[in-house]
Amino acid sequence: MTDREAMPRQEPKIRVTNFKEVALGYSEEQAVREASRCIQCKKPLCIEGCPVEIDIPKFIKEIRDSNFSQAITTLKEKNNLPGICGRVCPQEGQCEKTCILAKKGEPVAIGRLERFAADWELKNDEVVASRRRSNPTKSLREPITSARGNLMEQRVAVVGSGPAGLTCAADLAKLGYAVTIFESLHLPGGVLSYGIPEFRLPKKIVKEEIASIKDLGVRIKTDVVLGKTFTIKELFSQGFAAIFIGTGAGLPMFLGIEGEWLNRVYSANEFLLRTNLMKSYLFPEYETPLNIGKNVAVIGGGNVAMDSARAALRLGAAVIVFYRRSEKEMPARREEYENAREEGIEFHFLVAPVEILGDEKNWVKGMKVIKMKLGSSDSSGRARPVPVKGSEFYLPVDTVVIAIGQRPNPLVPQSSPGLKTGRIGNIIADEETGETNIEGLFAGGDIATGAATVISAMGAGKRAARAIDRYCQKGEKEWQKKR
Repeated sequence: MTDREAMPRQEPKIRVTNFKEVALGYSEEQAVREASRCIQCKKPLCIEGCPVEIDIPKFIKEIRDSNFSQAITTLKEKNNLPGICGRVCPQEGQCEKTCILAKKGEPVAIGRLERFAADWELKNDEVVASRRRSNPTKSLREPITSARGNLMEQRVAVVGSGPAGLTCAADLAKLGYAVTIFESLHLPGGVLSYGIPEFRLPKKIVKEEIASIKDLGVRIKTDVVLGKTFTIKELFSQGFAAIFIGTGAGLPMFLGIEGEWLNRVYSANEFLLRTNLMKSYLFPEYETPLNIGKNVAVIGGGNVAMDSARAALRLGAAVIVFYRRSEKEMPARREEYENAREEGIEFHFLVAPVEILGDEKNWVKGMKVIKMKLGSSDSSGRARPVPVKGSEFYLPVDTVVIAIGQRPNPLVPQSSPGLKTGRIGNIIADEETGETNIEGLFAGGDIATGAATVISAMGAGKRAARAIDRYCQKGEKEWQKKR
């Protein structure tokens, strides 16, 4: 068995000085070598591990045979965001986890190959231009037979342009529906645009893949807020046959400790949004720097905490991550944690903050923390952290970023009388179809599940698109029968 092809990367000493992408991607030769490791299983388990159902062996075989154009075509049959997924999808816990090679060694680098195919398309402008001139989506939108009815007369609204909304919209457009996405911010992309740093997901990739979805005929309206600019009832009154809600988990969680109101205490949502949409990472070209001082404490152990810590480092601060459990329990991707360690970020495990301290002008000057020990398992299956009495100590910091999770966006439920919601404010939706208790209204992604991964949100959008198609074809009678 040959070794897995290593991913070229910027050296740590260089990459901490810039916001350029850390992972540099495979060359054509490297991609072919890695694709050649795939043994083309007769019963490929990797497909079962993919939330968006990509024919993984097929696209890998096409890369192996240097049919790169066909490889990206195969990917886009199921996934309209391959460049994004190839970078941020946790393949190690999904498709690569089920790869047969993983039983005795390293799995095929499915994510890296997906990224290669998407990047190859973008680098070959003539190929992209030719595809758009020939309008390949036309053949997907024209075969609207009498059995299916004139779908172009049926309009579907998608609220939120994050991974769930974009996927749902793209799949419906391929089926022939007239789809309009409504986005609250001035740029589409949701968490893809404002939540993931440039060094992990370049904005150019997000823009290009959203452009390819627009090529399918999807319209995107920005600067409109469901629950403020309009309501679900008003959307239905405008003639939309169905509505999909994919507004994500944008409500930050806090610790509930003294001092969280001080200057230079950020939620991770605010911190990353300011870094991304205000282009703080391009200072002084864009005069919107973040006020973060010299010593930043990041609270949390997930991917958002790693993103916040690594962004703060690049903005010129010394960074310490505090996590109340041990390294073993960290939910962050191993790759992101290792990247952070390589870059010089310090980690304090089994430590939790108890108070944020401020100076006479209410600026953060330090943090009091307490040591923890692990007790019995909690509802998440991880060991519960228990404070160690008398172990408090003080650390001088001038910025605190709280990255302990997000809850679903509350605006939609608050403005939608009768819509059923769960304990954390999530919209209650069928896991397989996205159906809510309101006829014609579907939901998926973080707004339904709470904060999760990009790829799980995309899977929800894909399943909802199929259900919306069935709903629009069968209509009210079928829906009423199911109730």
